[in-house]
Amino acid sequence: MSSEPAPNDLSSFWMPFTANQAFKKDPRMLVAAEGVHYKSQDGRDILDGTAGLWCVNAGHKNPRISEAIKAQVDELDYAPTFQFGHPKAFELANRVAGLFPDGLDHVFFTNSGSESVDTALKIALAYHRGRGQGSRTRLIGRERGYHGTGFGGISVGGIVKNRMYFGSLLSGVDHLRHTHDPERNSFTRGCPVYGGELAEDLERLVGLHDASTIAAVIVEPMAGSTGVLLPPLGYLRRLREICDRHGILLIFDEVITAFGRLGTASASKYFDVKPDIITCAKGITNGVIPMGAVVVTNNIYESFMDHADAPIEFFHGYTYSGHPIAAAAGLATLDVYREDGLFERAADLAPYFEDTVHALKGRRHIRDIRNLGLVGALELEPRPGAPGARGFETMVKAYQKGVMVRVTGDILAFSPPLIIERGQIDQMFETVAACLDDVE
Repeated sequence: MSSEPAPNDLSSFWMPFTANQAFKKDPRMLVAAEGVHYKSQDGRDILDGTAGLWCVNAGHKNPRISEAIKAQVDELDYAPTFQFGHPKAFELANRVAGLFPDGLDHVFFTNSGSESVDTALKIALAYHRGRGQGSRTRLIGRERGYHGTGFGGISVGGIVKNRMYFGSLLSGVDHLRHTHDPERNSFTRGCPVYGGELAEDLERLVGLHDASTIAAVIVEPMAGSTGVLLPPLGYLRRLREICDRHGILLIFDEVITAFGRLGTASASKYFDVKPDIITCAKGITNGVIPMGAVVVTNNIYESFMDHADAPIEFFHGYTYSGHPIAAAAGLATLDVYREDGLFERAADLAPYFEDTVHALKGRRHIRDIRNLGLVGALELEPRPGAPGARGFETMVKAYQKGVMVRVTGDILAFSPPLIIERGQIDQMFETVAACLDDVE
C-alpha cells in the first residue's frame, strides 16, 4: 500500500457522531465560510442555521478575530501554563469572569466542553475533600442531559446512546428525572409553565443517598444536544435552594448557552440563578480555536488555596490550557461581542425568531415547537418503525436546498449566528417547512 495520501480519499477520517458509511457515499462537504453562510464544494451558499455546532456566535471569518490569531502566531505560538504563564491567559480569565455573575471570579482553562465538564466534576470532588467532607463523592446528573464525551461527562449525562457502549462508567452517579412533558407543555413559547416541581426529585435522591455523600448536581440550564429542552418556570431556582439546604454544589453546563445564545452573557444571568460552577466553551473563541473554561465562585477557589496539602493546590490541567493562540482568539471574540452589541442583538431578535418558528405550528409532521433566545426546535412525528429517519432526511433535504440544520433523532435544532438577519430567519424556517412537505 502506498504511503502517499490519495487525493479526495474519504476513507481515513473516522468522523465523530456521524453515520460514516452513509456520509462517505453522499458527502456534504463545506469548503469555505463567511458571515452566516458556508460554501459547499459544488459552489452553493449554505445558510448556517446552527452556528457550526452552537459555537460561531459572531459569524464566520470575522476579520478582527482572524487578525488577532495571525498576530499571535507571529508573537508567541505556544507557552506552557504549568509553572509558567503568558499575559493573554490572565487577561482573558479576567474578561471571562467579568461576564458571569458576581462572585464567580476564577477561571480554569480547558480545550473543550467535555474537558470543562470533567474539570468541574474534579473540582467539586476535591473541594469537599479539602474541607474535610471526603464522603461527598456522589455526582448527580439528569436524564437526557448532555455533558460531553469524557468518562465523567457521559456518566452524569443521560443520553442512552452516549452511555450504553462504554461499560459501567463512573461509580456513585445518579440522575434526576428529565423535565420534558409534552402532554402539558407542547408548543409553549419560551420556558414551559408546568414542571417546576420536578426539581423536588433532588430531595428524593438526597433521601436515598444522604446529602453527606453528594458532591454536586450538574444540569444544563437549557438542554441543547438532546433536542432543546427548556427549564420549567421556577425549576432552576428550586434546584439552587435544595442544593443550598444540603451543602451540595450546583454546576451549570453552559457550553451552549454562554456567550449570547439567550441574549445575555450566560443562562445563569438570563434566569437570575447563580450556580457554584459554570462550564463553558464553544462561543468563547467563536469556534475558531478549541477552548473551554470552568468558572468557579471565590469561595471554591479560596478553599483550594486555604486547604491545599501541597504547593500545587489542584493537581489537574492540560498541555493546552490557556493556549496563547486560543487566548488571543478569545479576547478578540469578546471584543466583537461587546463592540457589535451581539448579546443585545440576540435579545432583540428573539421575539421575531420565536414568532417565525411558531408560525410552523400545524405544518406537516410537526408535533412540537420549542424556543428560547436564538434557539429553536421542531420535533417531528417519527416514522413508524424507523425513528430518526424522518429527521435525518429532512436535514439532508435542507442542505440540498441551502440551509444547514442540526438533527437529533427526529428533532431539528436551530441556533444561528447572532448576526443573522430577519430575512435569513425567514429563509431558514421556510426552507425547512418546504422540506417537510416533501418528506414522507
